[in-house]
Amino acid sequence: MVFSEITFLYFFLPLVMLCYFFSNNKVRNIIIFITGLFFYAWGEPFYVCIMLMSTLIDYTAGRLMHKFDDDNKKRKLCLIVSICMNVGLLAVFKYSDFIFDTVNSLLGTDITNPVILVNKALNDIYDFGLNEKRVDLPVGISFFTFQSMSYTIDLYLRNISVQKSFLNFASYVSLFPQIVAGPIVRYDQVAGELEERTVNIPKISAGVSLFVKGLAKKVLLANNIGIIWTQVKAMDYGSISAATAWLGILAFTFQIYFDFSGYSDMASGLGKMLGFEFPANFDHPYISKSVSEFWRRWHITLGSWFKSYVYIPLGGNRCGNFKTYRNLFIVWALTGLWHGASWNFVLWGLYFGVLIIIERLGFGKVLEKLPTAISMLYTFIAAVFGWVLFDTDTLSDAGAFIAAMFGAGGSLTDGYFKYTLVSNCFLFVVCILVSGGVAGRLVTLAQEKSRRFKAVSTVVMAAGGLLLCTAYLVDASYNPFLYFRF
Repeated sequence: MVFSEITFLYFFLPLVMLCYFFSNNKVRNIIIFITGLFFYAWGEPFYVCIMLMSTLIDYTAGRLMHKFDDDNKKRKLCLIVSICMNVGLLAVFKYSDFIFDTVNSLLGTDITNPVILVNKALNDIYDFGLNEKRVDLPVGISFFTFQSMSYTIDLYLRNISVQKSFLNFASYVSLFPQIVAGPIVRYDQVAGELEERTVNIPKISAGVSLFVKGLAKKVLLANNIGIIWTQVKAMDYGSISAATAWLGILAFTFQIYFDFSGYSDMASGLGKMLGFEFPANFDHPYISKSVSEFWRRWHITLGSWFKSYVYIPLGGNRCGNFKTYRNLFIVWALTGLWHGASWNFVLWGLYFGVLIIIERLGFGKVLEKLPTAISMLYTFIAAVFGWVLFDTDTLSDAGAFIAAMFGAGGSLTDGYFKYTLVSNCFLFVVCILVSGGVAGRLVTLAQEKSRRFKAVSTVVMAAGGLLLCTAYLVDASYNPFLYFRF
């Protein structure tokens, strides 16, 4: 089940909110836990056990750390078990195919992934429908494992207190608004709200407005402009024009922003409706004046996670230039791997890591002296080339597409480019204005002039946005969020 489908909007969500609003806090956590399991199991009935396993492992590790509070060796052992088990789940379900494919390619062997053998054995016992050719990726596994691990790591560091209630902890891990695609909410950010939170009409109203804003980003902008990239991506990179290649990757540049930031807005809106305040995950990254700033504005919660739990423990920037750059290199390689099990993602992460290191070596100061428009253009183009690595299937495809962007396909423009640009000119303009924050600022300025206008316009935009999105969704095919792949 996804947020941008009729079943969720008009059946699941109203029923959950009706039960939730008229319940007390203890019952609300039961509702959150049950609905989280149901929401996840709707699309992943078998793999819901993976989420429960991660939850049980980290809850048990937390209780044992609390029990052995005076024994640091035992506490560290509990932490190691927690991390190894969660990373192990990722290794098995996300990276095992990648590992065996790489080994077989390097050694010229044909070793079968043991997970596939297990899937076959389970299917022989009962028809679970498990994939016997590739390991299926449980939706959201990269999100809920990282979220759950943040609890045990912070507990070991004594940054938080133990959660003794399994229900409360399970509710934290299984919060359906952000269980499958973030934002990655650390335990300390919602610890108090798990115990007691306020749910009232103003909060629900604010949550609905934010949710509809995200829904519009996904349905009206991401889905529509993504059609262009789908068409261009399927073309022969050796024969497409440079203009078509640029048009396609620019379309994806906007698609992934509106798709992912739209999901984050919807998740935060749902969180508000349930009484939670989730951390911001995006802050108009395409107006950044450096790559370093871009990554302070893009997927903020993931960057914060890696900074707190990998970069700083490695020494951060406190251990000399060489080790600082080594630490950045490690973090960005892991960031790439977190996004996907392929060399494209590894290179994508290292690409941004190298750019950030170059900026730290002095280029960042050069960017500060340049006109804002030039530094923003540099950052935007850097992001565009990064998205080529991100969404092409192989490194050779990425190379061929980048070559096409510089005219290797033979022509500078073609009929497809001219027709598509003219047909979608208005859509591109809207994407530029919204992603740059211009549209949002204009709305804010208008609403600041009159409290009454603000109240009326908020309701009108929410209701109108929901109706317009519904009209699109009625005839639309299934179109999941891009970050469901991670």
